Order: sequence, then structure tokens, then C-alpha cells
Amino acid sequence: MANKGVKLVIQIALGLLIVFLFWWLVQSITGPWAQVERERAVTEMTRAQMGHVRTALVYHEQEQDAFPGALDSLVMWLVQDSLMMASADSLFGVPGIVLDSLIFSPRTGNQFEYALNDTGRVSIYLLQDPDSDDYIGSATPDVTQLNAASWE
Repeated sequence: MANKGVKLVIQIALGLLIVFLFWWLVQSITGPWAQVERERAVTEMTRAQMGHVRTALVYHEQEQDAFPGALDSLVMWLVQDSLMMASADSLFGVPGIVLDSLIFSPRTGNQFEYALNDTGRVSIYLLQDPDSDDYIGSATPDVTQLNAASWE
């Protein structure tokens, strides 16, 4: 009779151990996967934001015949441009876009890095995310890299 009691306790303990190990295995798989998914979502948001900056730079170049010297100048110009304020939603394809936060990375809130090279026949810029390897354009005057994104 005592053997049956000990056997039952051991079976219950092993059942609980199996349940715990199953839970631990599920957590060890889904936890890192959730982190990967969060990082992927932030990367997509950052790239979309950089795409919006590229759209604004192209719009500025079309309207002013030159790229701006700095991203702060771009934002000031966008905010002061009444046509831009009226058509911002359709230009960027995002309803309610906030132009003041356009030049900041959603990843960390750091401002995108921007360099303008207007020494060649064609002006070209380099827009970089300071927190990743993503960039648009080139630092060298290569027309084929104008507005080209590293992830496209």
C-alpha cells in the first residue's frame, strides 16, 4: 500500500515536471521570436520614415531646384509651405503625418544623419539612420544612387 502512495507521488511529480518543461520550451521559442517581430516592426517604421524624408527632399528639390543644406531647414521649409501643409497627407500617403517629427528615427528618437554633396554636376545626398545600417542616397556624386535606398 505504501508503494502505491510513493508511486502516485512520483507520477504526480513527473507530470508537473513535464508540464513545467513544456511551458519552459514554449517560452524559450516564443519569447525570442516576439523580440524579432518587434525589431522587424521598428525597422519597417524607420524605413518608412526615411522614405517620407526622401519624399520631402525630392519635393524640396523640385520646388527649390536644390536639396536643403540640413534636415532642420527641410522641416522649417515644409512647415512654412502652405501648399505642403494642405497636401501633406496625400504627398506622404499617411493621414495626419506630423512634419516636425519627420526627421527623427522611430527606433530611438535620434535625428537621421544627412549630408549633401553638391560639388558635382548633380547634387546628391546621403540620409542615414544612426542606429542601423540603413541609408538612402550616397556620399559620392553617383547619379545612379540618387534617392536609392539600401534596402530596396
